[in-house]
Amino acid sequence: MRPELFNLFGVGFPAYFTLLTTGFLVATAFAVLWARRIGENTDAMVDLGIAMLIAGVAGGRLLHVFADGYFWDYVHLCTNPAAVDWPLGKAECLSTYGGTWDAARQVCHPQEADCFAWAKFWAGGYAYYGGLILASVVAWFLMKRDRFPFWKAADMAGFAVPVGLGFGRMGCLLAGCCYGVRTEVPWGLSFPPRSPASEGQHKAGLLRSAAEWSHSVHPTQIYESAAAFAIAAFCLLYVHPRKKYDGQVFAAFLVLYAVARFIIEFWRDDDRGGLLGLSTSQLLGIGMVLIAAAIAAHRSSRARLWLRAVGH
Repeated sequence: MRPELFNLFGVGFPAYFTLLTTGFLVATAFAVLWARRIGENTDAMVDLGIAMLIAGVAGGRLLHVFADGYFWDYVHLCTNPAAVDWPLGKAECLSTYGGTWDAARQVCHPQEADCFAWAKFWAGGYAYYGGLILASVVAWFLMKRDRFPFWKAADMAGFAVPVGLGFGRMGCLLAGCCYGVRTEVPWGLSFPPRSPASEGQHKAGLLRSAAEWSHSVHPTQIYESAAAFAIAAFCLLYVHPRKKYDGQVFAAFLVLYAVARFIIEFWRDDDRGGLLGLSTSQLLGIGMVLIAAAIAAHRSSRARLWLRAVGH
C-alpha cells in the first residue's frame, strides 16, 4: 500500500487521485485520436475530457458521501468529532494529525470539527457509478452545444472510459481502499497496519488491533482493473468495428462493466451501503443493464427506420 504516489518539491501526490487523473488524461488522448481518425472536431474531445474529469470526480464524490455508508461520519465530523474514529496509531494521531487519542479504545478522534471534509475529493472516496451518471449528463449538454454527434461520442466513451477506470482501480490498490474479503488463494494480498483492510478486520473482530497487518484478502482492485482493460479492448477491437448503429458500443460497455462489477462486488469487503443484501453498485448495475437495453432497443429501431428511408 502506498497512499502517496510520489513527493515533488514537498508536495505529496495522493496515489488514488493521481492515477485517476492519469486515467482521464489517457482516455482523453484516446478520444482525440479517435475524433481525428473519423474526421470530427478534436477540440470538442479536449473540452469533453476536462468536463468529464470535473463531473466524474464531483458525481463520484457525492454518491460516495450519500450511499457508501460514510454519510454520518461526515455529519459527525462537522457536529461531533469525538464520534468519529480514525484508523491511526497514537504517535501518528497526536503528532501528524493533531487528533485526540482514546486510550481506552485505542483509536484516534479528530480534535477539530471539519464541515467541509465531504468536499475534499483529493483525499479519496469515490463511487464510480456516481461519476458515470453525472459525466454522461454533462456530456449530453456539452456535445449538443458543440454540435458533435452524441451517440458517436458515447461509443468512443465505451472504450475510453474503461481505460481510465483501469488506471483508477490501480490507484485504489495503492491507497488500500476497495479491498476484498479474506481468502487463502495464493494471489491474496495482505495490507499494512492502519490500512483500511486492517481497520475493517479489526472492527469485524478478525484482528486484535488495527495496528496489525491484515489477513490475506482478495485483490479486488486488480480484478476490476483487469476487467476494465479487457472491456476496453473488447469494445474497441471487436464491438466497434462491427457495430450496426451508434450507441451500440456504449450499451455493450454498460452491460459488460455492470456484470463484471456485480460479480466482483461479492469479493469486496469494504463498506459500500446497499439494500436487499446487495451493494449500492450492484443495485445501480442492474439499472445500468436496463438502461443499456433501452439504448439498444431505441437506437437499433432508429437505425432500421433510417435504412428503410434510404431504400436499403
